[in-house]
Amino acid sequence: MIKRFSLYGFLKNQRYFEPFIVLYFLELGLSFTEIGLLVAFREICINLIEVPSGALADIWGRRRCMVVSFAAYIFSFALFAAARSFAGLFPPLFLFAAGEAFRTGTHKAIIFTWLRLEGRTPEKARVYGYTRSWSKIGSAVSIVFATLFVFFARDYRIVFLLSIPPYAVGIVNFLLYPAALDGRAASAPAPGDVWRHLARTIHRTAAEKPLRRLVAESMGFEGIFRAVKDFIQPLIASAALALPLAAGLDDTRRTALLVGLVYVVLHLGSAAASRRAHVMAERAGGEERASRLLWRNALVLYAALAAFLYAGVTAAAVVLFVFLHLLQNVWRPLLVSRFDAFADERSGATVLSIENQAKTISTMLVAPAVGLAVDLVRRRGIGGEFWPVGIAGAVVALFFVWTGARRGSLN
Repeated sequence: MIKRFSLYGFLKNQRYFEPFIVLYFLELGLSFTEIGLLVAFREICINLIEVPSGALADIWGRRRCMVVSFAAYIFSFALFAAARSFAGLFPPLFLFAAGEAFRTGTHKAIIFTWLRLEGRTPEKARVYGYTRSWSKIGSAVSIVFATLFVFFARDYRIVFLLSIPPYAVGIVNFLLYPAALDGRAASAPAPGDVWRHLARTIHRTAAEKPLRRLVAESMGFEGIFRAVKDFIQPLIASAALALPLAAGLDDTRRTALLVGLVYVVLHLGSAAASRRAHVMAERAGGEERASRLLWRNALVLYAALAAFLYAGVTAAAVVLFVFLHLLQNVWRPLLVSRFDAFADERSGATVLSIENQAKTISTMLVAPAVGLAVDLVRRRGIGGEFWPVGIAGAVVALFFVWTGARRGSLN
């Protein structure tokens, strides 16, 4: 099953449009404020669908929900390729959000159910980190193909259409999962069971202090990261135009080559970071201590990013974005493992979906604000173009470093 879980991650990340999505939006004439609004809309939709989808997965069947997820993605990709305006991007974003909502939390719960059935629960951080590393390997492979597609087609739309076949294969993969991983009740649920199950899980999450803290940390680390991570794309585009890289090529091809190079390094490094996350926890003396160390590292990286972006040192800023991606891929397996320690078997997908909903709220609020700030400093010529990105991350990281130090001193 680990091979099938890894195949899921590999196929899920065959999103050939991902390293070019912001560049595609800019090509359509969107401002960073409008891009931020699109991100906020996506996160709102995820938020509305997320927790009910997790409860539905726990009650109705996790494999079925994964099939629904990948089907929604497929329709989304087709509509993205057909979009021609700001308004035309909302339908594919809604479908993409539905795919995200039915997927996140659900597949992690499938993995943890299998570990419990196999008596391998103590290996959860290592196994999840391993399968996640295959997601990042899949991303690295997809970057190579995406670069070739954009280089030869010189059109960002084609990468949406070419993302459809891997997701169709992913649906077949889910159909081969054993029924025992569904985690369903023995009898068919009544219509109100999903909502009662959801209400019980939300109440438990709000009532338990450790779960509340984990939700807050997810909102801080994951929410901010998701809001700012794609700013690396216009930075790479600026660097591509400034460097004597394949000077005889047009701007789209030069950008595609440098984007491909940076993202391959980023995703291969992320795969290694994810696979070694459990080692860091062991060396730090536990997942809680490792998480506090990661918050301190995040503070340093975001503060340095703000300084380099303000000074207009683009190459250094791109490198720091890469390190932030590596940090996030150590953070994520540890966070999921910490959540699973407080979730019982019947509510695993729901708790993880609540976590994902919380970080989408953070991203929903931060993305438009950062986009507006970036547009403002660009218009007024206040320092480099994107330095508010680093400030947002540094402020959040500083808060959790401070509160984490206080918690540590009380233990």
